[in-house]
Amino acid sequence: MIWDFGEIIAGLVLLVVAGDLLVKGAVAMSLRLGIPALIVGLTVVAFGTSAPELMVSVAAVLDKAPSMALGNVVGSNIANILLVLGLPAIISAIRTDLHDTRESFVLMMGATVLFILVCFMGPIGWAQALLLLFALGIILFRQIREARAHRANRGAGSDPETEADEEVESVDPNMPLWRIGLYVLAGLIGLPLGASWLVSGASEIASAMGVSDAVIGLTLVALGTSLPELATSITAALKGRSDLALGNVVGSNIFNLLCIIGVAGLFGDIPVPSQMLHVDLWVMAAASIALAPFIFGNRVITRGIGIAFTAAYLAYMVALFIGGSA
Repeated sequence: MIWDFGEIIAGLVLLVVAGDLLVKGAVAMSLRLGIPALIVGLTVVAFGTSAPELMVSVAAVLDKAPSMALGNVVGSNIANILLVLGLPAIISAIRTDLHDTRESFVLMMGATVLFILVCFMGPIGWAQALLLLFALGIILFRQIREARAHRANRGAGSDPETEADEEVESVDPNMPLWRIGLYVLAGLIGLPLGASWLVSGASEIASAMGVSDAVIGLTLVALGTSLPELATSITAALKGRSDLALGNVVGSNIFNLLCIIGVAGLFGDIPVPSQMLHVDLWVMAAASIALAPFIFGNRVITRGIGIAFTAAYLAYMVALFIGGSA
């Protein structure tokens, strides 16, 4: 068991490091190729930051543990709302009126409804996977078009370099080609290796504890792959910018539902456990709906709400383990 936990920790560390290197290398390469920073921010960065979860889910499907892949996505979305928003709110209340996330929230709810419908259609195979990816393509096209229109309306008075810095997170557009290649190569090697370690260790622990792969995916794997987002949100809260967490969570949840399972489903059928159909999917939906009053009513996510969110997540974790080992 100690070796398995060590394998999980090593896998998570490798996933975080490799994912970061891949994003930096891919963004620098895109900028060197002349791709606008705006497009890079909405596509390359978005896909790159989801690479750890994506590789874990693909590895789970290939390693004959597809329920872990599904649990990873559902569990990550629950953790993103209840924990990644809950803990920062305890540190610093999250204002929802600083950024207009209403449209993104509607898209997230649409993705949630589509995902639940796909789960009820039976095992998720290539047809359902393509449906999810098609929906993702529509959303990306819409975001890029609206972002371009927004930039055009702002006029030509802003500094392109400043805008690039805002959109692609301090990546050097003049990075040497050898370093770009090294970063991309390290990311491409490290991500599948880290995912393999994480899935292997998690599967062994699931077997030793007598719980299902789905429960391990919903808890241990989901929490592990959500740690980077949690660390980023807590850091932002400590700097008094906890409002940034809301947009990041909504965007991450959309990608989790449509991209990760959409790609993983192309590598093999993903059965949907009965427990997930009757409980976990609806917990995810309820957590998502819980954000509606704050987003549409511009209400502050106070410390009390943060405590309630965090307590709800911990209670859900305990219930999963009790039910999973019963």
